[in-house]
Amino acid sequence: MVRMETPICDFGWKAPDFSLSGVDGKTYTLRTLAGPNGLLVMFICNHCPYVKAVISRIVRDVAELKTLGIHAVAIMSNDSGEYPEDSFDNMKAVAAELEFPMPYLLDASQEVARRYGAVCTPDFFGFNRNLELQYRGRLDASRKEAAPDARRDLFEAMKQVADTQKGPAEQIPSMGCSIKWRE
Repeated sequence: MVRMETPICDFGWKAPDFSLSGVDGKTYTLRTLAGPNGLLVMFICNHCPYVKAVISRIVRDVAELKTLGIHAVAIMSNDSGEYPEDSFDNMKAVAAELEFPMPYLLDASQEVARRYGAVCTPDFFGFNRNLELQYRGRLDASRKEAAPDARRDLFEAMKQVADTQKGPAEQIPSMGCSIKWRE
């Protein structure tokens, strides 16, 4: 496991479109996912200890952000041949078990992760209603273990995006396991 940090936010960068299959059998595009106030695109997986430590908080925050008009999507781009815990069947099981309030999509070609410049899991991209990047930071201060009473960095940033369409100037990078690229 290689630990990585996300780069700083490139404010205004436009979200690349995609068409990916979800664990629910539906196909999703950027436009069908976008909420009236923005979209949170996150790259996660099932096996990463960083994701496992915060997945319940991600589910909580995504559900609350939806009430603010910010929709969300989770994308799994890892090589599941090398990491079987990240298989499509296991994605279905995790999404069902945790009652994901967002679509969970498979990026089998890894092309979407490459176009977004995703580097780790979790990696968060918070876009405003015009699909311009406004947040590229962490969920909270948690690492491989959830930090008790951590400030909700991602939630507060995306709430600000919902209210003003602008993200905070100061952002702390997300940290997690590297994306598991195919060779």
